[in-house]
Amino acid sequence: MRRRLIYGLVIVVLVLNLAIGARIYLGSAHAAGKQDAVYPNLELFANVLEKVRKEYVDGQNLTYHDLVYLSLKGMVGSLDPHSEFMDVNDYRQLQNDTEGRFGGLGLVVSMRDNYVTVIAPMEDTPGFRAGILSGDRIIKIDGKSTEKMSLPDAVKRLRGEPDTKVTLTIQRPSSGLVKDFTLTRAIIKMDRVKDINSKKEFPLGDDKIGYVRITEFGDKAGEELEAALNKLKAEGMKALIIDLRWNPGGLLDEAVEVCGKFLPRGQLVVTTEGRDPGQNSVRRAAGSGDEFTNKDGSPKPMVVLVNLGSASAAEIVTGCLQDLHRAVILGEKTFGKGSVQSIFPLDDGSALKLTTAKYYTPSHKVIHQRGITPDIEVPMTEEQEAALVLKRAPGGMASLSETNRVSIENVHDIQLERARDLLKGIMLYSGRADGAEKMAAK
Repeated sequence: MRRRLIYGLVIVVLVLNLAIGARIYLGSAHAAGKQDAVYPNLELFANVLEKVRKEYVDGQNLTYHDLVYLSLKGMVGSLDPHSEFMDVNDYRQLQNDTEGRFGGLGLVVSMRDNYVTVIAPMEDTPGFRAGILSGDRIIKIDGKSTEKMSLPDAVKRLRGEPDTKVTLTIQRPSSGLVKDFTLTRAIIKMDRVKDINSKKEFPLGDDKIGYVRITEFGDKAGEELEAALNKLKAEGMKALIIDLRWNPGGLLDEAVEVCGKFLPRGQLVVTTEGRDPGQNSVRRAAGSGDEFTNKDGSPKPMVVLVNLGSASAAEIVTGCLQDLHRAVILGEKTFGKGSVQSIFPLDDGSALKLTTAKYYTPSHKVIHQRGITPDIEVPMTEEQEAALVLKRAPGGMASLSETNRVSIENVHDIQLERARDLLKGIMLYSGRADGAEKMAAK
């Protein structure tokens, strides 16, 4: 009897526990379901929209169209620094930009730590010539604080009609420097591949080490690189330096084409992976094979120079050549912009720019928000970087006083020098190894 009573109590307790657990589970599931239910949340949005329209002190100056557009901009803009709801004018501006010419300062910017931050100044542009550097924060535009300004709004204020002026207040995080720059907007023309003297002559010195600088991966960057390589190889180039410093990126196709010039046909270059399987892709080298090899087919040595201003497509090239051990990466850690934005045009002429995937290197390293760490880190000071920017800028040195010009000319590009020394060492070692093999064969 006593045993039956105990068994009965145990069963009652178990039933009660099951009932209470089920109720808690169903309640939490219902709450979670309500949070993700479409219609209740749309009803909440509509109620707030109507309340703002009727009760806001200046609500009579707002239309439902205004409120919906503001809501969409806020919603999409809060996802990440690269997603954006574009109204008709914004979308039209984006379409104009893809043609390669627009009025602006030549500053590629992004949001970093809630600041409008310069990724890289494009070469031969007002921002580049003024000495604005990668990592600089734009804290004011024409005296207006950017603290609560969205990235699209900041870009809109930076751009404008050519020959018009704009004043930027720049903060340099590493030194605390705050300085105003008054710049004149210009038509920004996208340059591609240059030599050490910012020209397209590509001279080869006695050390037989070639040098090419890819300023951005715009249309036909691959073709321009091909022409430069052909000229350098005809002169007897034995090693190569590719300079991707301050390269803000560009077109994925051009990055893949550039990689393909130094890889076997069919070699994996980069993959994209997103939530939608339709965003997943695999990009492989499609050329005729490595175009920079010795007579025996072995690859000739290469160094790729990078810094904080190397972003997006520049990081794809860097990560690929590093993963496959085709080049030594030297310099400083890259920016870390490795996401894919897709454009979805909408019926009213507006559009949605949405981050839909991320880039991965051949070894499946993610680039986004991490960047590429060089094989050999060679940091440069702000003064050295500023001097290098001035040297590269057409007319930059001519604008200086004699004293300042001498001072700038005495600043060495230590990253480039280290790259040359490294390649000389590799060529010397390879030459001795080849000589030893020949002696052994005799």
